[in-house]
Order: sequence, then structure tokens, then C-alpha cells
Amino acid sequence: MMKMTALLTVALMSLGYGAYDAKAQATYFGDEPEGVQSFQQDKDAWRRKDGKRLQILQGISDSIGQAALANITGAEQVFCYQITSRPNNYSGYTINGMVVTGFCGVVAPQLQETIKEQFFSTADNIDFVNSEKCIIKPKIMIRWVRGVDFTDMLISAPCYSYSIFYGGKVRTFNFRPGAELVDAMVDAFKDLTVPFVSPALLNQLLPVGVPQTKEQQEIVKEQSGPIRKWEQPKAQPVQEKKNKGWNSLKFGV
Repeated sequence: MMKMTALLTVALMSLGYGAYDAKAQATYFGDEPEGVQSFQQDKDAWRRKDGKRLQILQGISDSIGQAALANITGAEQVFCYQITSRPNNYSGYTINGMVVTGFCGVVAPQLQETIKEQFFSTADNIDFVNSEKCIIKPKIMIRWVRGVDFTDMLISAPCYSYSIFYGGKVRTFNFRPGAELVDAMVDAFKDLTVPFVSPALLNQLLPVGVPQTKEQQEIVKEQSGPIRKWEQPKAQPVQEKKNKGWNSLKFGV
């Protein structure tokens, strides 16, 4: 029941109930001022609705490392790209050595939580013991972005698996038990895909880390602590207590 509910959730949200429509997003990128605001999302999007901390499976956490995992659990934006294997004579755009065939949207917060729960927190979906004897077929690359760092997640079908790319290392997990979930994701995102155009070519990447609008300034102010440590107010020097009366006398001792 839980797996079927997840399948339905992914399919519905990907088709417009929870993921930004890639076609609409492409228009949005072209109509809005360039810069950080082009990738804006709800400032509370990172919070789990039930207030509970996501429990990552130990086998995944130990394998990919805390730095790679931090980009996933604390992602500020998540992007979806359609990909395929790279031919020898290919000279176009790539991601982690694979061909980028399209952009399938900015993944909405609710769908992010579903993906994290099903791929990183549900033991029934992953086989940690057995290895599939098949060749990985790249379908989707999900990029989890936090600050200027990111972790990439390659989803493969019909050789059902997902691979985590970070710091020049790759870790692959057998997702055969969750094959239906992968099929639902691939089919749903396929309907949202638009031709890929380089964001850098369109001047849509400005990872400067500087608030550019009044709304962005408010987001920075509402953080629980300073985002940049050099913005912390300097501690006032402690003034020495002045001696008065008998305490002011110096006896040369």
C-alpha cells in the first residue's frame, strides 16, 4: 500500500500537482530578471511538513559520505535533466559524461521529500546484498544544489539502480525492488521535458551569494543564525572595572 501510494504521489506531482511545469519554467526564466531570483523557492521549503527528521539508511549514509548527503537533505534547489549514454563522437552538452537531452523541470519541495523518502529512507526499495547483472541505462539526472555545491543522482532503467556522484566518486545502489517507482518517475518527467539550452549561455547562472531583491534580503534576515560568519556583530570589549576608594591605592607590592 505504501509503495502504491508513493507511485501515485510521484506520478501526480510530476504531472503538475507538485513539480513546476518545465515549459512554464522555461518561459519564466526568459521573462524574469536574470540572477538569483530566477531560481527562487519558498523559504520554508526545506522543512518537512510533519516536523520529523528524515532517517537516512545507514548503508547509504556510510557509502556516499556526509558531504554528499548534506546537499541532498539540505537542498535549496533541485533540478531534473533527461540524459542518455554518450556516443564517442558527441560534442554537445553533457553532465557527468552523459548526454543532456532535455530539461525536465525544477523539482517542487513535496516531490523532493517523496524522492528522499523512497530512495534514501525506505529499505524495502533497495537491495544492499545482491548486484544486478545489467548495464546501466541513464534516464534522469537529479541535481541537488546547496549553496554552490551539489550532488548528482543518476536514475537508471530498465537496469534499475541509482548512482550518487560527488567529489569525483560514484556510488551505485540496486533499486530493483523499487522498479515500479523508477518507471513512474521516468514516464512522468518525460512528459515535462523541454529541449535543453545552456543556462550559462542564457546568463542564468549567477552563484554570487548576494541578495539582489528586498525579498531575498528578508530571507537572509529570517535565518536562525548568520549565513556568513563575518556578518556576526563583533563582541564588545569587556571594560575593566575601575577601582575606587581604598581599592585605587597602589602599595607597590
